[in-house]
Amino acid sequence: MEEMNINEMKELVLKYVVKEYIDDDDVKITYETPLISSGYVDSFSMVSLLVFLENRFKIKIPPSKATPEAFDSVNSIVALVNQYLKQ
Repeated sequence: MEEMNINEMKELVLKYVVKEYIDDDDVKITYETPLISSGYVDSFSMVSLLVFLENRFKIKIPPSKATPEAFDSVNSIVALVNQYLKQ
């Protein structure tokens, strides 16, 4: 896989979240928007997001690390992915 900088990763994750989980065009999601605690992403959606990340970045995120807190914003998701990219 090609190297991707942090801003490209954030943009990729943000676009995926908006496309897959945000039905309302008036909702503006940023890198800091609470996704799970605001109800934009539920536990089922979190699993599909995890699968997307693992497939896209060719990583394996342990279930113990795939917490609602880790998936609550684009920034926290990218930070989690980066932990496993470096292994």
